[in-house]
Amino acid sequence: MTATNSITVAPCSRIAGELRVPGDKSVSHRAAMLAAVAHGISTVEGFLESEDCLCTLHAVEQLGVQVERDGASIRIDGTGGLLREPCGPLDLGNSGTGMRLLAGLLAGQPFTTELTGDASLCSRPMQRIRDPLQQMGATVDLLGEGGCAPMRIRGGRLHAINYPLPVDSAQIKSCTLLAGLYAEGTTVVMGSKPTRDHTERMLCLMGAGVAGGGCEVSIESVGGTNLPLKGTHVRVPGDFSSAAFWLALAACREGSEVTVKSMGLNPSRTALLDVLVRMGAQVEIDAADALGSGYNPKTVGEPIGDVTIRGGGLRGTVVEGGEIPNLIDELPLVAVLGACARGTTVIHDAGELRVKESDRIATTAALLRAVGVRVDEQSDGMIVHGGTISGNVTVESGGDHRIAMAGAILGLLADDSVTVRDIACIATSYPSFWDDLECVRA
Repeated sequence: MTATNSITVAPCSRIAGELRVPGDKSVSHRAAMLAAVAHGISTVEGFLESEDCLCTLHAVEQLGVQVERDGASIRIDGTGGLLREPCGPLDLGNSGTGMRLLAGLLAGQPFTTELTGDASLCSRPMQRIRDPLQQMGATVDLLGEGGCAPMRIRGGRLHAINYPLPVDSAQIKSCTLLAGLYAEGTTVVMGSKPTRDHTERMLCLMGAGVAGGGCEVSIESVGGTNLPLKGTHVRVPGDFSSAAFWLALAACREGSEVTVKSMGLNPSRTALLDVLVRMGAQVEIDAADALGSGYNPKTVGEPIGDVTIRGGGLRGTVVEGGEIPNLIDELPLVAVLGACARGTTVIHDAGELRVKESDRIATTAALLRAVGVRVDEQSDGMIVHGGTISGNVTVESGGDHRIAMAGAILGLLADDSVTVRDIACIATSYPSFWDDLECVRA
C-alpha cells in the first residue's frame, strides 16, 4: 500500500474475517436531506463520512440548516420545509444521488439555486429529473452540454402529477417524490420494475403520507413549504454495496469465509445475495442477533443483519430483467464473480451502467480483459467467460470508485499482483476500503 494515487494488490489464497462496513451511502444522503426539511431535531447514527455524503451535508448547511457533527453522529435542526437561498452554487462533488434528490427539494423553494459538481457528475444526464420537475411547475435549466449539470432551478408552488418513469431509476423516483412533498395533491410515480425504496422508508419514518410500493408509489401533500415531516432518530445500517466487495471476494475463494456485521438488508438492495446463492456460494443471514433486544422498526427504518459467505466452486449465471435495478451498483462485481466461475455469466438489461460515474459496461470489460478474462461487450451488458485471472498488469479505474475497488478485488484473486491506477476516487463512497481489505486478507 502506498500514499500515491495507485496501488499494487498481491494475490491472497484465502479470505477470512469479521468486519463492519461504514454506513449506507443512500440512507446517509436521505437522512441529511429529509432531516433538513423536517420540523425539530433529528439525530443520525452511523452517517457515512465519505466525500459524497459530506458534500450533501455541506449543501444543506449552505441552505440555512444547522448541523452539528461528531464523527459519524449527526444532529440536524430542521427548518420545517422552508430553506434559505444560498450565497452561491452548491457543489455536490461526485454525488449523483445528492444532486438529483436535492433538486426535488429545491423545486419547491421560492428562490433560484444552482447545482454543480466535478467533471464526472457534470457529464451525467439530468434531463431525466428536469422533466418531472418542470411538469410540476419548477423551471430547470441545464447549463452543461448535452443536458447535463450545472443545473439552475427556479422553484415555486408546485402541483401534483402522475409520472411514468422513463427508466427504472430510484433517483428519478425519489426526486419526484421529494418535489411531491411541496406539491398540492397526490403525486404518483410509476415504473415497470421495483427500485430501491430508501426514500419511501425515510419519508414514512418522518411522517409523510406515502402509499403504495413496488412499481407504483404516491405521496400526498397540501402544498407549500410547511412540510408534515417530524425530526426523528435514524440509525444508518452498514452499506450493502460496500459489504458486497467482501461477500463476492469470499465467494470466489474456496475455503474462505467472511462475516459482515450489522449491514443493511433492505430487500430492494440485496439481489446480489440471490445471485451468489445461484452461483454456488453458501450464504447465511442472521438478522435476529444484529437487531438485538432494543430493535424498533420505527427508529431504525431499515432492516439490519449479519451476513456470512463461504466460498466454493462458482458456476456462471444469467442476470437480467427485474433483478437489475436492485443490483445496479454490484454489477461490476457480478462480472468479477463470472470471471471466477465455470462457464459463462451473462448480464442483460443493464444499459443504465453506461451513464454512471464511468461507462461501467466499457470500464468493467476493459478491467477484466486486462487480467486475461474474455468478455463480450454488449449494448446493455456483457458476457463473461470464466477462466484464469492472470495478473502482473496495471489497470485503470477511469476515476470510478466501484471500478477501482473491483480492480483491487481482482488483485486478490489473480495469479499475480494487479496495480490499480486512480484510486483516490474510492474516498467518495468507502474511505476505509483499504483498512477493511487488510482485515479480510487471511
